[in-house]
Amino acid sequence: MSGASPRLSPALNVVVNAVRKVGRRLLRDFTEVETLQVSAKGPGDFVSQADLRAEEALRAELSRARPNFAFLMEESGTHGRDDWEWRWVVDPLDGTTNFLHGIPHWAISVGIEKRLPDGRGEIMAGVIYNPAADELFWAEKGMGAYLNDKRLRVSGRRELRDALFATGIPFGSIPRKGEFLQTLARLMPQVSGVRRFGSAALDLAWTAAGRYDGYWELDLNKWDIAAGIILVKEAGGYVTAPDGGDAYEQASLVAANPFLHPRLRETVAEGIAAAGKGRGEG
Repeated sequence: MSGASPRLSPALNVVVNAVRKVGRRLLRDFTEVETLQVSAKGPGDFVSQADLRAEEALRAELSRARPNFAFLMEESGTHGRDDWEWRWVVDPLDGTTNFLHGIPHWAISVGIEKRLPDGRGEIMAGVIYNPAADELFWAEKGMGAYLNDKRLRVSGRRELRDALFATGIPFGSIPRKGEFLQTLARLMPQVSGVRRFGSAALDLAWTAAGRYDGYWELDLNKWDIAAGIILVKEAGGYVTAPDGGDAYEQASLVAANPFLHPRLRETVAEGIAAAGKGRGEG
């Protein structure tokens, strides 16, 4: 890192080095996945192994540098002491379905979490790396958010009619499809567009970069959003749960620039309430 960006803290520097190293390995695997698309066996098993290898490599790299840090990891769960003060929150491959289909929109996400006196966790720093585009998004509390060496700011759009939002579309038997559909029905007539690109981490990173004006999604996991939350906040945006509470603890969130966040949050909350009434709740 050089230029206008501040000097990386030691812990963040550890993460950057680790994700770049693992990213090179995943990029080689991604090239092989593209060739597996045409095979009878298909790339599914190969991708799951790539995911596990990436997580193991990240755990080894981060443990070596900070042996006292605990872990919360997508594939292997929690590691380390129960009374941890600091922990890594790791998604080794966010956007697995894109990876599986040869779509170059996936990322490694690592957040650095500090345990607060009340037992809740606060993300103090985060890195999201898309190896296919060689885009490294990173942020540290009080230091701003960056894409490689460029300072990031959320968008300045103020009107819903000009806004482009991102989301995640529930699939399969996920129970919150009604809430998503109710929200979408309310939002679509008012906005410029809604996108689903398939990576929560990159949706948040792109919101921090001003590419999206906002992003919402329900029922995520902490490793999906840890690094992205601090990116958006350090880029000047707001991140809350749909009810206005702690997005990280609830793992459902609305992220947007300061002008559009209240209106997006209100719309998502209305969608959730309408779906509940449809099920006879309340």
